[in-house]
Parts: sequence; C-alpha cells; structure tokens
Amino acid sequence: MVSVTTNLPDSDALDERDIRVWLAGLSVKRSAAEMEKLHEACDLAFEIHREGVEVTGETTLRHALAVAEILADMDLDWETLAAAILHDVLPGDQVNLSRLEKLFGKSVSRMVSDMARIGFVSRGRGSSQHDKEAEHTENLRRMLLSIADDIRVVLIVLAERLHIMRILKSLPESMRVREARETQQIYAPLANRLGIWQIKWELEDLCLRYLEPETYKEIAHKLDGRRADREDYIDDVIDDLQSKFSELHINAEVTGRPKHIYSIWKKMKRKSVPFEQIFDLRAVRVLVDSVADCYAAVGVVHGLWRHIPGEFDDYIATPKANMYRSIHTAVIGPEDKTLEIQIRTHDMHEHAELGVAAHWRYKEGGKKGDAEFERRVSLMRNWIEVKDDPAGSDDFVDNLKSEFESRQVYVLTPQGKVVELQKGATAVDFAYAIHSDVGHRCRGAKIDGKITTLTHPLESGQLVEILTIKEGGPSRDWLSPHLGYLKTSRARNRVRQWFKHQDYEQHLHDGKISLDREVGRLGMPKPDLSIAAKRFNFKKTDDLLAAIGRGEVSPIQVAGMGAPHPIPDKPPTKVVSITHRKAGKKKTGNKSEVVVEGVDDLMTHMARCCKPVPNDGIIGFITRGRGVTVHRTDCSKITHLKGDDQQRLIDVSWAEEDSSNVYPVDIRIEATDRKGLLRDISAILTNEEVDVLGVNTQSNRKLDRANMRFTVEISSMRQLSRLIDKISQLPDVLSARRDV
Repeated sequence: MVSVTTNLPDSDALDERDIRVWLAGLSVKRSAAEMEKLHEACDLAFEIHREGVEVTGETTLRHALAVAEILADMDLDWETLAAAILHDVLPGDQVNLSRLEKLFGKSVSRMVSDMARIGFVSRGRGSSQHDKEAEHTENLRRMLLSIADDIRVVLIVLAERLHIMRILKSLPESMRVREARETQQIYAPLANRLGIWQIKWELEDLCLRYLEPETYKEIAHKLDGRRADREDYIDDVIDDLQSKFSELHINAEVTGRPKHIYSIWKKMKRKSVPFEQIFDLRAVRVLVDSVADCYAAVGVVHGLWRHIPGEFDDYIATPKANMYRSIHTAVIGPEDKTLEIQIRTHDMHEHAELGVAAHWRYKEGGKKGDAEFERRVSLMRNWIEVKDDPAGSDDFVDNLKSEFESRQVYVLTPQGKVVELQKGATAVDFAYAIHSDVGHRCRGAKIDGKITTLTHPLESGQLVEILTIKEGGPSRDWLSPHLGYLKTSRARNRVRQWFKHQDYEQHLHDGKISLDREVGRLGMPKPDLSIAAKRFNFKKTDDLLAAIGRGEVSPIQVAGMGAPHPIPDKPPTKVVSITHRKAGKKKTGNKSEVVVEGVDDLMTHMARCCKPVPNDGIIGFITRGRGVTVHRTDCSKITHLKGDDQQRLIDVSWAEEDSSNVYPVDIRIEATDRKGLLRDISAILTNEEVDVLGVNTQSNRKLDRANMRFTVEISSMRQLSRLIDKISQLPDVLSARRDV
C-alpha cells in the first residue's frame, strides 16, 4: 500500500495557523498572485465550514484541503485547487455563485457549481436497485463526464473519492463496503479511461483491501518489499536496458511500473493461476520506431536475462482479434526476480491505448461503438497530456472547451435510475424514455423539485419527476416542430402511433377541426377534398381527414390545395406560368418571368390589395401599361368586376417554388393589452429572420384589448404557419391569423 504524505495536522480541528502552514507547502511552485487567491479560498472555506462535518466523520474543511492537496501533487493549476477547496460551499445561505465569480472568476464558480450537481447525483442514487446494474453503473460514469462543463471537475471528483478511500479504515464496515463497491464500479474505471494511473491503481488497491480483506493481505504478504522498493528495482532495470539499447544504436523509449495488488488479483482470477505463476509483478514497456527494431529489442532482452519457457507471445506476427499488436516476454531479471517485457512500435502503442484495442474496453466490458463517449474521453486524455506543456497549450485548451461539450444528457428518475437522452431533449422525451404510458399521460414535470415547462431542455445531473393524469393521451401540439415539445424520434413515433390507433371517428373529427383552423388562420380558400384525397392516395375524403387527425398528413399541405374562388364569367383558356423574382432585399413583386405561347419577359406584379402568396388560388388581370397584376381569386376587386373588365382576366398559375423569393403578407393579432407585447412579437419575427414592412397597432383601454397588423415578408406558407404558431403561443395573445 502506498504511503501518504500530507502537510495537514493529524487533528481534525484546523485553525487559521494550520491553514497557513498548509498553504506554505504549496507556495514552492506557485506565484504570489496564485497564492493570494488560494489564501482567499481557504479563508472563505474556513468561514463557512468551521463547524461542518462529513459523513465520514472528518471535518468538511479538512476534507476539502486534503482533496486540494492531492490535486496539487498532480501539478494542477490554482483554479482547480480553489474549486476543490470550495467545492462544498454550495448550496448555502452565506455564499452564491455570483460572489464566487466575483472573487475567483467564472471558471472557479462553474467548477463549484458542477461539483454541487455531481454531489446531488451521488447522494440521490445510493439506494437504487436495478435489473440491469451493469448498464446503470456505466450510465453513471457517463453522466459524471457529461455533467462537467470543465474537464478539471472530473479530476476533482476523482481526487475527492481517493481521499475518502484513504480514510475508510476508521469507519464502520458497512460504510467501507458500500463506498468501496461504488468506487470499484464507477470511479476507478473513470480514472482508468482517462489514463490517470496514479489515482487508478491506488483506488483499485483500496477497493480490494475493503472488499476482499483476506485476499488483499495474502497477496501483500507474498510481495517481497514495499512498493517504493519495487519502483527502485524497475528504475534500475530501465537504466540497464537504455544503456544496452544506446550501445547497439537502437532508438528506444523504456518505461515501467510494478504491478499493483488489485491487478495481480484480477490476473490470478482471469487465468485461474496461483500467485507464483504471475510473472509480470514487475513490468517494463519498450517503444521503438519499427517492427524490425521490435525483434532486435527482443534479442537484447533475452541476451541480458534468461527467458522463462512458455512465456513468449508474438502478437505482431499474430495480432489479437481486436488488432492489438505487441511482443510479450517474461525473463528472470536482476536479483533472480521475474520481469515482464512488452515491446511494440509507437503506432502500435497509440492503437493499444486509444484505438479499438484500448485496455479499458476489454477489461471493463464497456459499451462498444459509442463514438460520442469515446470522443469525450479522448479529449480529456489529450488535455491531461498537454496540461504541463506551456508551448501552445493555451490554444489547445481553448479549442478543447468548445469540442468537449456533451452531445448527450444524463438525467435521473426519482428512484435514482440514469436515463440517457440526446442533447436538447425535454421532459416529454424523458417521459417516453421511461415508458410509453408515462409519456401519454404526462401533463407536467418537476426538475430538481421545481415545476417547469414541458419544453424546457434538460441538463445532465437533473432529477426529473413526471406529473401524470390517470387517463388520457398526448397533445397534438407535441408533434409541432415549432413548439419544441419533442426532440427524440422515439417520443415522436410513440405520439404518432397513439393518434393512429385511436378511434377513427375521433380522428375524423380532429382532422376536420385541424384543417378548418389552418385554412382559417392562413386566410386560404377551402380545398376540394376529393382532389386532395386522390393526390395523397386516399380512397375517401374521410380517410384524408382521419390521416390529418392522426398527424400523418400536415393540414398545411391540404390547405395549400385551396379550390379557386368563383369568378365572374368564364375565364380565358390561356395559362400564364409565373415565377416571382426578388428584385432586391426590400423589393418584392416588381418583376416576374412570364411565358405565354413562347413570348418572354411579360411584366407582372403582385396585387397590393390581397397580397397573394404561393398556394393561394390566383388570377391575372391585364392592366393598361403595367402588364399583368396577380390577384387572389377571392379578392374583392376581382369578384366585383363588371362588363368589359371581366374580359381582361387571364388564367395564371404558380411556377416551382423558389426559397429565395419572398412575398408580403398581413398578419392580424388580437391580444390582451400589456406591456412588452410588441417587444415579444418583434423578438419572434427577429428570430425567424422575417422582415417587417409595416406595423399598425391600436389599443382599446376600456376593453383592455390590443389589435395589431404586421405586414411581413415570407417565403412560403410553411413559414407563415410556423410564424403564426409561435405568435399564438405568446402569453395574452387571443388570436393570430393571416389578414386577407
């Protein structure tokens, strides 16, 4: 077992003098400005935690300083140490995030906030029992990585867990076993994946010490000498090899480590062999430039020490199934002690550590093929590797912060189960991830104990509780992509299936209402349903309406097939195909491309009285000297034409839709008058990137009503529908529709 050195006194009760002595031990490698910040962090922690006690019986202040000391030994920056010292100050009445940010900067306050969320997760899951315990534990590991917006938070978590494990021996056996098992399942594998070996092996050894005390004592007794002595032995072996390689002009990088107790135990179990047949209690790794150098290095090793028969594996000539490549050999080294030597090229080593043959994949049995999780682990390992290199590391870390953002979120059920969802998922997505029936009956949600909207995006580490009704089904609004209720395809499919399997008559009724509402608010003529049914491959118009009711057909698609409004007399037989051109960013409807029996460049423009847009029924009116004016077929100016003017009508039709074209449209809004209403509507128009050509508002103080008309530019009926949807959702808006 490793011996731990500390500058903290043995007594739990720390005074200001003890803290000053502890800080003096950190000042050797740090600037005066950094030490001043650490002094401030200690003063604040002393102020808040003077009387606090952890569940382990240790004072909160001593616990925080011990965690910071572990991180200081890893040469981490002052911000990480400050966050570790302060990581237990939230939540509390004496301090808040704004105060922390003012004193120590945004990075420290964020890390402290993340640690508070992780602490909540840790407290909330201890009693959970699940059928899929391995999957649940794996998701907990992923959640810890996902919660942390700053990579350094995970290092604080691991350092805190290491300190807890170091002091477990003074606690009751039940607590020792519980903490050790949790560490073995969650924290040691995290340290392993991140390549933080000095924490990983100590956590594993401590876990074995408390979970298998007799086995631990037996192996420790059989190991000859302390770990420090074994490390000195490895250093001597490395010196001998480096000297011989240099003499033979072989460019080699030699590293080594003594095998720790937990690793010995795992190998004994995996191979079903006694302690005496474990030949890699001491191991050395040799990295060379080429395959030829690998075999040359084998010759050097076997020339120096006697090879153990049966302990030679050539995975270069015959790679493992996961494409792991290396040469393993065991020899009787100096002082007649067994020694394992691994020899590989640098490329083979990179593949073994970070590629598909990575050590943790086949030793932990983690999920395979999860590119997102592996991406974040790889980024964290890269950060750990470059954190001590001042040359160019600042740019690397800045880029890493943006790349590190998680693409999944991990949230908790009230029972402590972890649920994985894609980023941006809502409480409704969460409800359907639990069970389809929970999703159908969902009517509200609590996040961390507070009621919130169903469209609020979830964040990792949150505790989500779904509020349900006894009977009922989903809302049709959930299927609208503009309203933001659903993010995941699973939830969306469940909602569609529910509507599809409901009573046909109810679907028919809902479809009629939905279509009438869409036609009314878009100001379009009612479509010929018999024609629309054939176009959508339905035998009857009722089947089309039922499909709209089930959410299979969008009402806007059918509304866009509006039947032409009756016009005076019989229209001419010529058809003019109009392609609207945007003459400039603020000019629309001034030029059109018209082809009439081979004649090009016939001038057209959109009528200002009715402002037709694509999917409207339209008719052309030949003007004197201005070409063709395009009206809606239900425009009052067209329906009231008399005499010779009727002969100037000409059939026209929309050409293929062009997303670059825009058309002016009037939107009328009726709302309860309030402050900020115009601002809220303007914000929606800005977010939708809709240009406003005119605004007319009137307020009736007696009725407390506001009537507004916006003239805006839209590119399609779909965009208009989305815009009206969002305006309708604003508080106090009574109605929003196209004004025609």
